[in-house]
Amino acid sequence: QVQLVESGGGLVQPGGSLRLSCAASISIFEIFRVRLGWYRQAPGKQRELVATITSSGNPNYADSVKGRFTISRDNAKKMAYLQMNSLKPEDTAVYYCNALSLSGNEYWGQGTQVTVSS
Repeated sequence: QVQLVESGGGLVQPGGSLRLSCAASISIFEIFRVRLGWYRQAPGKQRELVATITSSGNPNYADSVKGRFTISRDNAKKMAYLQMNSLKPEDTAVYYCNALSLSGNEYWGQGTQVTVSS
């Protein structure tokens, strides 16, 4: 069982930055077998992919965040990060950390609120 705990959300003005962190309770062996990612869900909308990163560090981004957000991971620390720059009001959502194993098991964190507002 993998547990994911997000942190770093909050209130920020448009154009500002936030860095989200995700701590994974997982063995140092298994961390290399999972793809980590960030998803978000705005009120009244479906959960959507923001960014993912493979165990070898290859990122993938939603078109809406390309050039503004950067996903990274530190396998030794069992952490994933999402650096969010040039934030817009439409980025307001609950952000969820996700882990997908090679066997297809999927895990979710509890979410952290990001609000972009002046």
